[in-house]
Amino acid sequence: AVLADPAFAALFGPGSLAEVRVAGQAGNTVISGQVDRLCVTPDEVLVVDYKTNRPRPQKVPDVPLIYLRQMAAYRAALQGIYPDKPVRCALLWTDGPVLMALPDALLDAHAP
Repeated sequence: AVLADPAFAALFGPGSLAEVRVAGQAGNTVISGQVDRLCVTPDEVLVVDYKTNRPRPQKVPDVPLIYLRQMAAYRAALQGIYPDKPVRCALLWTDGPVLMALPDALLDAHAP
């Protein structure tokens, strides 16, 4: 079901990348990390990071703050690299597995 989710299917298809190093700057903050999956399409940038928490959070508001900050930082770095494309982020909880999209407004609140 995760691989077939149309919202993020491109992340697991041809042209997607695994374990991609990301570096950039957001304001005065230097960001460096590695995303688990990345796909740049003509219309958007998709990012997924795998998480192994057990039990996994059931709802987005229950996602640990450290993961929200991490994904907000990745998003900020990628927005600098791809300024003309929206960057959409999700967490893939291996307990399930469940793909959880992270709303832009939530990531905006935790941006560096």
